[in-house]
Amino acid sequence: QVQLVESGGGSVQAGGSLRLSCAASGLTFSNYPMGWFRQAPGKERESVAAISWSGSNTAYADSVKGRFTISRDNAKNAVYLQMNSLKPEDTAVYYCAASGSRYSIPTKEYECDFWGQGTQVTVSS
Repeated sequence: QVQLVESGGGSVQAGGSLRLSCAASGLTFSNYPMGWFRQAPGKERESVAAISWSGSNTAYADSVKGRFTISRDNAKNAVYLQMNSLKPEDTAVYYCAASGSRYSIPTKEYECDFWGQGTQVTVSS
């Protein structure tokens, strides 16, 4: 079955960096556009970044533009989120997701067919 497993979360001070990874199995990874979403306590889940199946196209939430970078390695069945200049408001559970629509850049939850279990990111001031 399809599995998406996030790793790399943790606690960091404001201004610090983290790199999240998402390892995929049970699917032909290169066929799937991928997205990173996050959910803070008491808030709805929101899109952070997304990437096309080839990696040539990306999209970012305005709140993370210039600070976060999404990338993928189709040979390793993995997608990454490099997070720099972290702020306390970036504190959330971060999820990776896969879209079954090959030509999408998934920034909406309904575009995603498979989800990971999430990894916690906590940024202290």
